[in-house]
Amino acid sequence: MHTPIFTRRPLLGLPCPRRRWSPRRHLRRVRAGRSVSVSPTRPRPRTPGAALGFLLEGHRRFASGSPRDRFRTPAHLAALSGEQHPWVAFLGCADSRVPPEILFDLGIGDAFTVRVAGNVASAEQIASLEFAVDVLDVPLIVILGHSGCGAVDAALSGAAAPGSLPALLEHVLPGPGARSLDEAVAANVAHQLKYLVEESPVVRRAIDEGRTGVAGAIEDLSTGTLRLLDGHPPPEPFDG
Repeated sequence: MHTPIFTRRPLLGLPCPRRRWSPRRHLRRVRAGRSVSVSPTRPRPRTPGAALGFLLEGHRRFASGSPRDRFRTPAHLAALSGEQHPWVAFLGCADSRVPPEILFDLGIGDAFTVRVAGNVASAEQIASLEFAVDVLDVPLIVILGHSGCGAVDAALSGAAAPGSLPALLEHVLPGPGARSLDEAVAANVAHQLKYLVEESPVVRRAIDEGRTGVAGAIEDLSTGTLRLLDGHPPPEPFDG
């Protein structure tokens, strides 16, 4: 329960409780063109460890079948119409089965998400992540791969691909000597993470200054479990 905030009635000088924030009332005011001073956003993790800890907690809720994020209403979207403050950036695969906002039980405005087949860190994707780090000040970048990735499988097979697919597949690196698709998926996530840090002075500087951390992760489609690759920030508890 929030403690009522008291104001003064302009004529009588009597204290009266100000009404608590309501998503529906907020949306009505926005649609009516009235200014709104209260933002229904949650506390924002500000360190790499806190962001990763909060992210893992969200995934545990999803994996257990009990997602509960409540920041997904039209009112929450309206409250963020003028600005955004995400606390995690994803470079994830475009596969329809791995939407980060659902896998990690996130709300509107939590994640700055870049998705492309094979979760490849090409120039355009790196530029987007640099914007997330340098302008939006996100404390965590996650490269998110998944089991059975079709792009990695295609690159691993070496078979000829039609259309523009060869331009994409040249960025996928399953890793020399990968004995299975699972090994190739992990090698590709590790490569994209390494390539991002090496190629982006913006990301590298943020890491060196402790403002941003990076992590590689793989979602298992058959079990719903998440595997973190080595080198991620130590997760810290965060009450969001």
